[in-house]
Amino acid sequence: MAARSALRLRTPRTADERTARTPSGSAADAPAVPGKAGAAWAFSSETHRMNLRIDRINSEGLHPTPGYHHVTVVEAGRTAYLAGQCPLDPTGAVVGLGDLGRQIDQIAANAHAALAVVGARPEDVIRTVIYVVSTDVEVLADAWRRLNSSVVGAAFTSASTLLGVAQLGFPGQLIEVDFTAALPD
Repeated sequence: MAARSALRLRTPRTADERTARTPSGSAADAPAVPGKAGAAWAFSSETHRMNLRIDRINSEGLHPTPGYHHVTVVEAGRTAYLAGQCPLDPTGAVVGLGDLGRQIDQIAANAHAALAVVGARPEDVIRTVIYVVSTDVEVLADAWRRLNSSVVGAAFTSASTLLGVAQLGFPGQLIEVDFTAALPD
């Protein structure tokens, strides 16, 4: 089972969390992680709201990630698909022409508001796709870092894709982000 070879490192917060667990919840089935006793989970799960469970998994056989997880599994009754979040102000004007940082800040504010409308939080986001007008790896990395430190930064711990693209829909637009969120019943 792929989840049994999955690994996510984090610091346990309670005595119950100090044991590695598998999807079945059995600590005995969890693989040992050398040098990480008590701090590694074979399977990370959080039930942070009623009827909503999000499991974020990284497999030992895949490359380490800069904050996101390779797989996100959701047990929820409803899903919200946000339209691509653009750096637009309430009048529909592009914010921060030529300024990727300002555009990211506007997208973060817009996404936070859109999530709130459906009762979701950044922690409920299960997938993001980020489009940046650039082929420069450093520009893409800067966008990733700024998004992760934004008001919706927690959204980027789930499955995420970062793409450099040639052009987006609005003149002067440098970034767009799609969000998918799991909602409690």
